[in-house]
Amino acid sequence: MYIIRHIEEVLKSAINEKGAICVTGARQVGKSTVLKILFTEHRELTLDDGRLLRLAVERPEEFFEQFPPPVFVDEIQYAPSLFPYIKIYIDRTGAKGVFLLSGSQRYEMMSNMTESLAGRVNLIDLYGLSMREILGDDFRGEFVPTSEYLNRRNPKPIKYNEVWENIWRGFYPEIVESGTDWSRFYSSYIRTYLDRDVSKLGQVGDLLKFEKFMIAMAARTGQLLNIADVAKDTGISQQTAEKWLSVLVASNIIYILKPYNNNVLKRLIKTPKTYFLDTGLASYLVGWDNAQVLQNGAMAGAMFETFVIGEIVKSWVNKDGVTPSMYFYFFRDKDGNEIDLLIKRGGVLYPIEVKKHINCDMGDITSFKQLDKIPDMKRGEGCVVCMAEDIFPITSTDKAVGVRYL
Repeated sequence: MYIIRHIEEVLKSAINEKGAICVTGARQVGKSTVLKILFTEHRELTLDDGRLLRLAVERPEEFFEQFPPPVFVDEIQYAPSLFPYIKIYIDRTGAKGVFLLSGSQRYEMMSNMTESLAGRVNLIDLYGLSMREILGDDFRGEFVPTSEYLNRRNPKPIKYNEVWENIWRGFYPEIVESGTDWSRFYSSYIRTYLDRDVSKLGQVGDLLKFEKFMIAMAARTGQLLNIADVAKDTGISQQTAEKWLSVLVASNIIYILKPYNNNVLKRLIKTPKTYFLDTGLASYLVGWDNAQVLQNGAMAGAMFETFVIGEIVKSWVNKDGVTPSMYFYFFRDKDGNEIDLLIKRGGVLYPIEVKKHINCDMGDITSFKQLDKIPDMKRGEGCVVCMAEDIFPITSTDKAVGVRYL
């Protein structure tokens, strides 16, 4: 059963703008599926096929003679040798949307593509399924905690236990659409990721230690990054840990949330926070065997925060196709004042706190007032995203917002 992806509208628009579209994202988030469903006139060529890969690598000048556009080349990162020939074809013909490309190794692919295909390709991110997509909710707006947004939003209901079940199971299409066994899926996923993606990057020599590194990072999702601590737990150098973190980020396994920085506020923390982009993968790595154990465990708050941040990021990506790093920050100072997410837009900072409880009060938003000290920035409406059913006011400008409104 195919679940309609909200990124579809972005793809339909992008195909008419440049000669190529490249969809990047973690392995198995549905890149090839959505492209095949939307663009049936493009012939699919996957470089997982050894015969096609050998042709692309050894005789790239012949590849598009044997397989003329329009074509869809999956796992394009395995053959950057094709990029110059894609460029030649686009420049010669001026054709739009004749190349569909997808790949899961953004780290390796992007350095080659940005140089070879600058101005000729639309780069589009795809993440796992969102709760909106799973529930069949057609709303496509990016989440901002404003009255205007909330008045437009008419979300479908979702039960408390269903939220935790989704957090635990995760958001890869295969596990949502087909009900694949949870443990088997993630065990296979990690093996495939290590063998097919990580091993080819050349920066990882010990795959067993890299898996241990993934576990250490999953145990710290939603926390300030302490790379020295992770390196110590994994038994690697800090320099190696930094390289391996860049691999997880480039693979769209981990999202880095930058700290808000302002020269006026001298006591701001400058360390980023890290989040797993799929809570099911994080749950498997840490060892939570079912939703109830996760919900009642020590990491429940961090996993709920990870889920909420991920859903907000997806709402923006699915609207424009680009990860909104330039708009998203968190706030923490050395006095312990913290705001889980700041959305910076047009000179306005919108504060968002995340709490897994149902009843919210003034104590949940005490740090919001710290934003009033920042010159040349306006504090916008804020909210606490929580497990409440609906929306209720905390102050005249701040609200408690049920998670289904994301």
